[in-house]
Amino acid sequence: MFKNKNYKTTITFSELFKKGDLPTKLSFFIMGAANLANKQIPKGLLFLISQIGFIYWLVTNGAHALAMLQTLGTKKQGLVYNEDLGIELLQKGDNSMLILLFGIAAILVCVLLIILYVINLKSARHLFELNQTDAKVPSTMQDLRSLLNERFHVTLMTIPLLGVLFFTVLPLLYMISIAFTNYDHNHLPPKSLFSWVGLQNFGNVISGNMAGTFFPVLGWTLVWAIFATVTNFFFGIILALLINAKGIKYKKMWRTLFVITMAVPQFVSLLVMRNLLNDAGPINAILQNLGWISSSIPFLTDPLLAKITVIVVNMWIGIPVTMLVSTGIIQNLPTDQIEAAEIDGANKFQIFRNITFPQILFVMTPALIQQFIGNINNFNVIYLLTQGGPTNSDFYGAGSTDLLVTWLYNLTVNTLDYNLASVIGILIFILSAVFSLLAYTRTNSFKEA
Repeated sequence: MFKNKNYKTTITFSELFKKGDLPTKLSFFIMGAANLANKQIPKGLLFLISQIGFIYWLVTNGAHALAMLQTLGTKKQGLVYNEDLGIELLQKGDNSMLILLFGIAAILVCVLLIILYVINLKSARHLFELNQTDAKVPSTMQDLRSLLNERFHVTLMTIPLLGVLFFTVLPLLYMISIAFTNYDHNHLPPKSLFSWVGLQNFGNVISGNMAGTFFPVLGWTLVWAIFATVTNFFFGIILALLINAKGIKYKKMWRTLFVITMAVPQFVSLLVMRNLLNDAGPINAILQNLGWISSSIPFLTDPLLAKITVIVVNMWIGIPVTMLVSTGIIQNLPTDQIEAAEIDGANKFQIFRNITFPQILFVMTPALIQQFIGNINNFNVIYLLTQGGPTNSDFYGAGSTDLLVTWLYNLTVNTLDYNLASVIGILIFILSAVFSLLAYTRTNSFKEA
């Protein structure tokens, strides 16, 4: 970049094409031409080889991969009669799953080439501007040094960005694309083909046959997320206040006892709870031996009681976390405000309501939002305790305690309806993203940040 009375700080590409010399203009058609003309040989060859490689790939594989995206395959696998042998032979057909995957990968390769093409034009523009001001064109070694000094962040981010592109963005685009196909148990590749169906799956989930399952599961998911978040929050604060109250001895011991629940892996605690609460488990056996109950309490087999049970068990796991955070906040509260309130005659409840709780809430609001979103996607508690059960004949592929995320799992693993599972995944993302944005932007923590 440069500053000159006769030239702008940065000219547009259209102006560059009009005013540029021959190598600069050739850069619009042959990548690296300007670099090669200005003796930046390695850089120019990199651009040129990338373009040649892309054209070769496009001719040999890329164009076919992009063209096949339109139909996702036309040739079915099946038995075909062979006249020479007089028998039927298995004919290999198109694999819609691979066609979709390779097609999306081909689009990403095209996007990368476009980005590289723009970088090539920016490089040509930079060289043109340097030549116009008679500035020295940096050599290859100088460019390499800049990548290890002032542009070192670019060097460090290149490989991680490529990894994100092909190991995160590619699977994500693949999953989203499946939502617009009929990839289900009736169209499983390679035996069968699947094709594009547009928004049909979304209509089926929201207002079609799946609506009778989607909306009840969505309702329970929101109820679960609210109760799981609120119970952990309030009982965690109460526990922290009790432990930190004046006159309570062995505070460190009490905190340690509750923190032990965090030290035990979550799946171990949940599986232990599942065995304890089983119809034939120790808790029911003890209660029956004591004569307190005549038959087993269906902690995990009754639809309503199972929902209450998973909320209560989740408190065992989540309360210690809130207790620790609240303890740190309580110990750092300004004592002058509390002492002034006590002098004015405020009781403990009034101090908690007007001083302690608002400050805890102010600090923990972002964490509460995060916990709420996490509970919407809390796969472990539901699956390890009830596996979504008890069964519900009114639902398709879901049980009475299934959340959207566990229903998605069932649709993928059990019923093999990948298109519906993809739709549910997209809807979960939209729900989580919209709530997070609305909640974060309206909190005092965000406004005062």
